[in-house]
Amino acid sequence: MNAVFALLAAEDKSQTPSWIWPEGYEIAFGGLASVIVFSLLFWKVGPLVKKGMAARTARIQKELDGAAAATSAAAAEAASIRQAKGDIAGERARLLADADTQATTVLADGRVRLNDEVDELNAKADSDIAGLATRSGDELRAEISRLSSEAADRLVSGHLDDATHQDLIEAFIAKVGASK
Repeated sequence: MNAVFALLAAEDKSQTPSWIWPEGYEIAFGGLASVIVFSLLFWKVGPLVKKGMAARTARIQKELDGAAAATSAAAAEAASIRQAKGDIAGERARLLADADTQATTVLADGRVRLNDEVDELNAKADSDIAGLATRSGDELRAEISRLSSEAADRLVSGHLDDATHQDLIEAFIAKVGASK
């Protein structure tokens, strides 16, 4: 069978004597073409790759610097927040003390005003009561005078005759004339 393959290989010029290695001229031309292609790639694409890598390195370095700056800014802000938090308790205590002082002042002022208003209302009530007592006394006297006058008129007109009536009038006139 090997003989058959050897015979077929001898007849076919496209077949190489080795199943691993190509012909020598293929290796030479392939190697030369590879060297030319790789040289062109290194010459033309190399600077672009180098520039891209440098830009990538710069971008990564910029991100690292930004992250470091953000970390330090966050640490500073956290410290100021912690400091402010400590001040919050003191400020709260101060505000509460001020509020207590103001509330005490407002309550004292309110009590003074209320006492003044109560005193004014009591004085007004006393004067109103005195006025009402005077007015009611005057009204009571007037009513008693009216009623006694009516009673006297009824009594006098029912028991006096004309002669007694005339004598009383003349006695009154004489009394009034004597008092002048």
